[in-house]
Amino acid sequence: MSRIRRLLVPALVAAAAGSVFAAPSASAAPAPQCDTASAPFNYVVLYDPRTPERKVDAELRAKCGEKVAYYPEIGVAVATSRNADFQAKIGVFRAYSGGRDVAFPPAASARSTRSAVVDTKENEETTSVAVEEDLSAQQWDMRAIQAPEANKVSGGSRSVTVGVLDSGIEPTHPGLKDALDPKTSAGCNSGAPDTTPAAWAPTNSDHGTHVAGTIAGKDTARGFTGVAPGVKLASVKVVNDDGLILPEAAVCGFMWAAKHRFPVTNNSYYIDPGMFYCTKEPGDAAAFEAVRRAVTYSTGRGVLNVAAAGNSGFDPDKQTTDPNRPHPIDESCGILPKAIDGVVNVSAIGYAGTKSSYSNYGDDVSVTAPAAGLALLPPAGQGVGCPLSTIFNGAYGAKCGTSMASPHAAGVAALLASRYRHAPPRLLTWLLEHQADAVECGTAAPVCEGPAKDNSYYGHGRVNALDAVK
Repeated sequence: MSRIRRLLVPALVAAAAGSVFAAPSASAAPAPQCDTASAPFNYVVLYDPRTPERKVDAELRAKCGEKVAYYPEIGVAVATSRNADFQAKIGVFRAYSGGRDVAFPPAASARSTRSAVVDTKENEETTSVAVEEDLSAQQWDMRAIQAPEANKVSGGSRSVTVGVLDSGIEPTHPGLKDALDPKTSAGCNSGAPDTTPAAWAPTNSDHGTHVAGTIAGKDTARGFTGVAPGVKLASVKVVNDDGLILPEAAVCGFMWAAKHRFPVTNNSYYIDPGMFYCTKEPGDAAAFEAVRRAVTYSTGRGVLNVAAAGNSGFDPDKQTTDPNRPHPIDESCGILPKAIDGVVNVSAIGYAGTKSSYSNYGDDVSVTAPAAGLALLPPAGQGVGCPLSTIFNGAYGAKCGTSMASPHAAGVAALLASRYRHAPPRLLTWLLEHQADAVECGTAAPVCEGPAKDNSYYGHGRVNALDAVK
């Protein structure tokens, strides 16, 4: 179990705040003198669950904020404010703005402003594939988890929807248009769900489109098939045009998944602007708790959340510094959302079946799945080193990273959810892990620890689609 999962997070945050999160009662008071000229920023703000919305509105107005969204089930509001002191007015352990932290970082030289969807060791560049080629031969990743054999038995059920929390899904792609469900898609970048197509469609990143194809793509004309081509997909856009996933977007995404009771979500990202969030740090504590509540609530509503392990090549439990921010890392810190209890954490393997050099590892790894590595490339004609999937403009291409491993596991989870309708997330996790094919550490992996069915590189093993449908 991860060190972060041993923490009593709510107790820590409450203790740090020094009081409960309920808004003070409204009372007659002069109108505050608020900043009306500076740029606005969004914040997540903590309250006691089920705090009346009128009290939330009253406090936000009194402290120069305005409500964007409120999730009473978990006591989390998303607010906007132009005031530089808004967090201080609310309380530094109750409010946090990732956007403001990006604009005014504590130490500008200590943080990268790169995309959080793909970090420096994941290849965002796409290897394109010629239009006239039959793609089935190039899907070595699907053969590695026995997806073609599984598809002959079942491609999954249309009653199962996988929420793709990412940069959006191209709705006209021939490999995705039959799977995509516009009715359950939403954009979440403001912190409030927006169901207009423009809000959930991709703009400048095909990352979510690639992830979606791995889960449930199907293009008979091109010979391309994802893990679970019979299930539906919901585009839940949480990545903004700067490539960032801010806490309010993630909260909105998980709450949207909970509202629609998606059996599975895929989360190929970590939450910006830091890599780690720490429950003892001002600001961080509010962001961590807001996301924790949203993830936990979604799990309670029957959602199994699957996440990428990350591409920094380290064990997060043994890190002492955050690569993106200047504060130290201790046992109160974790990478979100994968550090939260109940989230399935997926590491990456390449064609050789061994851990990709960039993949994170550690006690939190649940299972592993194909995502490419440079140690051994597929033979000629069987694809490039990175998994092939759908990209912009109806095309196909290959990308590398644990972002590509996670949707393989999410696809297998969708097959399990199709077979075992209404199975709770804990049971789906157990099935996913216990049907996985054991992968031993091997003598060439000195930092890998544990037996074949439970080690720090591969967790319980490589996911198996055929076992999921048999």
